[in-house]
Amino acid sequence: MDGSAIIDRADGECGELVLRRVGEHHEIIANGMFLMDTRAGESERLLVRAAAERMRPGGTLLVGGLGVGFSLREALAQPRVGAVVVVERERAVIGWNRGALGNAGPLADPRVRCVPADLVRWLASVEDRFDAVCLDIDNGPEWTLGADNASLYSLSGLDLLATRLAPGGVLAVWSAAASPEFADRLGSRFEDVETLAVPVARGEPDVVFLARRSSPSRPS
Repeated sequence: MDGSAIIDRADGECGELVLRRVGEHHEIIANGMFLMDTRAGESERLLVRAAAERMRPGGTLLVGGLGVGFSLREALAQPRVGAVVVVERERAVIGWNRGALGNAGPLADPRVRCVPADLVRWLASVEDRFDAVCLDIDNGPEWTLGADNASLYSLSGLDLLATRLAPGGVLAVWSAAASPEFADRLGSRFEDVETLAVPVARGEPDVVFLARRSSPSRPS
C-alpha cells in the first residue's frame, strides 16, 4: 500500500483531472498522465525567480499555469514583482489551490489576478504587456497537453508571446527535458537566450529557457 487516496475528480478542458494525495503530498493527473506534485518545485521556483531577477522593478509578471502554486508563491516573494497575473484554464485546479493545496492566501493577495482561461486564446485576445512571462502549462515544448498548447512553442507562438512582452521583457519557459530545437527557435525571435538545467532526483534535469525581448534603441 502506498497510502494514496483520490481527493477529487473533475472533467477538465484536457479530459479527466484527478487530485490525489500520496502521503503528505498531492499529485495532479490528467487523463492518466502525471502532471505535477507538491514534492519539490525547485525548477518551478527557479523559472519565476530567474525571470523576476531580469525584469523591470515594480513590473507585472504573468504566470501561465497555476499548477500546485509553486510559481505563484515564488512570484509574490520576489521584491521586483509589483503585480502577478495567473492564467489557468482548469477551474478545478483553481478550486483545488483554494482548498486542499493550501494556496487560498496567495490567490487572495491584492497583487494577484487569477484568470480562468485558456492561455493561448487569452494571449491572442488581450493587448496587455508584461515585464515577464513565465510558462508552465505543459511538461515542455516537446511534451504538451494538446495541439493548442503546442502552437505556443512554434515560431508563430513565439511571435505572439513577443507581442505580449514589454520592451526589455523576459520570457521564461519550463520544461521536463532539454530541447535544442526549441532553444534555436527562441534564438530566432529573442535576444540573450539562456538555458538553465535543474538536477532532479531521477532522470534528466528539468530545464528553464530564458529569453529577452530587445529594448528600443536609445537615441545617441
